[in-house]
Amino acid sequence: MKTDLSPADTWRGLPLSPAQNQEVLNYIQRCERSGVDWNTPELRAMLDDMLSPPELTEDSGEEIAHCSDDASFAASHEVPGEDVR
Repeated sequence: MKTDLSPADTWRGLPLSPAQNQEVLNYIQRCERSGVDWNTPELRAMLDDMLSPPELTEDSGEEIAHCSDDASFAASHEVPGEDVR
């Protein structure tokens, strides 16, 4: 998969990351396989979220810090009986 996408390489030239571009293409492909219209309000909402992510508030910073604490715990947690050397 190409990871260095320019807007000319993305769906309809939108400034999408490679993961976002792939998500849009997968959505369209799933709709086409099902025989349903892919140009829907759901696709527009998905693109709006990708291009204009919600702003972080002061409260959300605390939530993010809490999540990263949980993630670091999960990444460093030893499974009982696991031989760590």
